Order: sequence, then C-alpha cells, then structure tokens
Amino acid sequence: MTDHDDIDMLAAEYVLGTLDAEERAEVARRRRHDADLDARILAWEARLAPLGDEVETIAPGPDLLARIERRIDELETTSRTNSKPEDDTDDTDDTDGTAQVIALRRRLGFWRGCAGLATAAALILAVVLIAPFDDTPDAPPFVAVFQQDDQQPAFMLSVDLDSRRLNVRPVTAKPLPDRSYQLWIKADALGPKPRSVGVLNDDLSLPADALSNYDSELLKRATFGISIEPPGGSPTGQPTGSAIHGYLYPTDRDAVSQHL
Repeated sequence: MTDHDDIDMLAAEYVLGTLDAEERAEVARRRRHDADLDARILAWEARLAPLGDEVETIAPGPDLLARIERRIDELETTSRTNSKPEDDTDDTDDTDGTAQVIALRRRLGFWRGCAGLATAAALILAVVLIAPFDDTPDAPPFVAVFQQDDQQPAFMLSVDLDSRRLNVRPVTAKPLPDRSYQLWIKADALGPKPRSVGVLNDDLSLPADALSNYDSELLKRATFGISIEPPGGSPTGQPTGSAIHGYLYPTDRDAVSQHL
C-alpha cells in the first residue's frame, strides 16, 4: 500500500467515524497543516454524504439502557465470583482473569474486523453512488463540500467539467424564512471580487447550466462560496455576510493526486 493509499484510507476512516477518540483528534490536528489529507477528507465527506439520505432515523428501544446495565452487572458479578483469595499463591490464580482478557481481546479483534469491513463496504457504496452526470466512466465529477469549521457539511456541489453542469445538494442546510442562499464563484481570472452564480431556489437547488459560461480549467481552480442573503439575493452584487467556502475536487483517487 502506498502513502497515498494510507492517507486516503485514513481520511475515509475519519469521515466514517471508525477511528478511536485519540486517533480522531490526531487526524483533526494534522488536517490543519496537511493539505493532501484535508482534501481527501473533504472528498470522502462529499462521497458519503448522500448515504445519509438513504437512512431513516431509528430510536433505540426504551429498555435498551436497562439491558446494558443488567449485562454489566452480570459481568462484574461473574468476575468477583471467579476471583481468587489474595493469599492463594497457586499458579492458576490468574487463569480466569487471563481467560477473560483473551476473550475480550478476541472480541475487540472481531469488532475491529467488522469496522474494517464496514469501511470497505462504505467505500464501495460511495463509488457506486457517485456516478458521472452522463454515466461516462472517463469523466468523473468534481465535488465541493461547504462546511463551517468541523461541523457537518451544509451543502455539496457536484460539477461535470466536460458539460459544465452542476448539482447543488443540501446536506444539513435547511430553507430559512425570509432569507436566501446564494452561490458565488471567485477566481483570479474573474478579478478581485466574487461573482454570483445564482440564488438557490426554494428547494435549495440551482439550474444545472448555471456554470455554462465558465471555462472548465477556471472552475477547477476557483473558490466557491455560499452566503445567506436577503430574499431574492444580495442587493449589492456582493456577499453581504460571511460565506462558507468549498473547492472542487475529483471523486476518483488518481485524479485527486493529479489535482493537488
């Protein structure tokens, strides 16, 4: 496995939540100064975000906590019953404790294996779900994720650079009363100020051809932003408040390496 493969898998596990707390904190610190890792995390968030739309919220049963507590009490009782007196110096003193440790380690290995399988399954599902607009295998879409700090993504933007068709999808963003979301583009070739791509519709979408007047190479290097504006969009032609930003990244791993 190459270093790029390692980083890509680390990014996927971070997004899926299969890292422990210490590992996750370390990745969160590392992504602040590692552009490659940060880009891969954003790309995986964009790939996996649609999965959330397919999952219905299921509340745990009312007796779940009580069953967990009873099981913990049973394990503690069994452990105390199997404990040996302190003055017993027989070589088998630690046999029961050792057996329990071995069993727990086996269970831990099992669940880690399950987590690995879940990771692999999610990666396969992501590849299946993120398909090009025209189903052409050699034209993978580019994706931008809009989020504030470490919060869940608010929007996802997919762009087919060949046709310059876009698809804006809300992830956690919701329509706001008496306010509008507006998409902006900024690039050196367009001058120092951002340009409006369009005001999002009531369903938080935009026409697919909203980027048709822009060159594909410009789109790959542009910064995109989404701001909250008065109804109908900014009255000044510029964002009137702070915006959340995103950059386009390809959805296939090889193209990510070439893009960076």
